[in-house]
Amino acid sequence: MSVKDEWPEARCFGSATVGPRGQVVIPVSARKELGIDTGTTLLAFEFLHGRGLVLLKADTVEQMLSMMGERLASFEDLLKTYRSPKATKGKIGGY
Repeated sequence: MSVKDEWPEARCFGSATVGPRGQVVIPVSARKELGIDTGTTLLAFEFLHGRGLVLLKADTVEQMLSMMGERLASFEDLLKTYRSPKATKGKIGGY
């Protein structure tokens, strides 16, 4: 697998200007394609050491955290199995 396969090409939907009240308008093409409707909660994250801003849908962040939690739980189970007395019996230094 090449790096190109792992890093999908970034897309630019257009530009937005920050208004006097700090508001921006998300381009309509982005809203349509990404399913961002009135009432959609977006979380704002710092990006590139303060040089940028990333907006992610809150439900997407929830899904990502849930998946990460499940993966961590499976790693925890693996560690418990590895560190159990049965698993280390007969091995030098327990490894």
